[in-house]
Amino acid sequence: MAQTDSFILSDEIHPIDIVESVATHHEWDFDRLADDQIAMVVEGQWRSYSLTLAWSARDEVLRLVCTFDMDPPADRMTTLHELLNLANDQVWDGGFTFWGEQRLMVWRYGLVLSGEAVAGPEQVDRMIRAAIDASERFYPAFQMACWGNAPASEALNIAIAGAYGRA
Repeated sequence: MAQTDSFILSDEIHPIDIVESVATHHEWDFDRLADDQIAMVVEGQWRSYSLTLAWSARDEVLRLVCTFDMDPPADRMTTLHELLNLANDQVWDGGFTFWGEQRLMVWRYGLVLSGEAVAGPEQVDRMIRAAIDASERFYPAFQMACWGNAPASEALNIAIAGAYGRA
């Protein structure tokens, strides 16, 4: 991600400016919704993911919300919620929830930047990649639990495990 350093001209740059630089570097479609908010679409293997990042100066937090459509059958909601708990036990840098009214699966993460801390492009890129990686990893499990009628623990077993090293 060192290539994005050339986009950053000052240590006092707004966190959303850094996000915009990362999105530009990756050639992701994005829309700067406000000075403190940006939305983008990132293509994954399973689907397209909608991401919104927003800066809260009051809380000193850069919030990331990654969503994808999911409209599970009503009789599978208990299993989906059980699977969400199991999946969240497997991750450390964010968590899933389901927004029932909007019918969206959601990955949320908040990067605390208190004390005038600044997120670098590598950190922002890592934050976005973690959201996409977690969504890609657990998407098949959510599908299996909701439409394959698998119990949550069985569905979790099909979640794609993180790979380490090189082949």
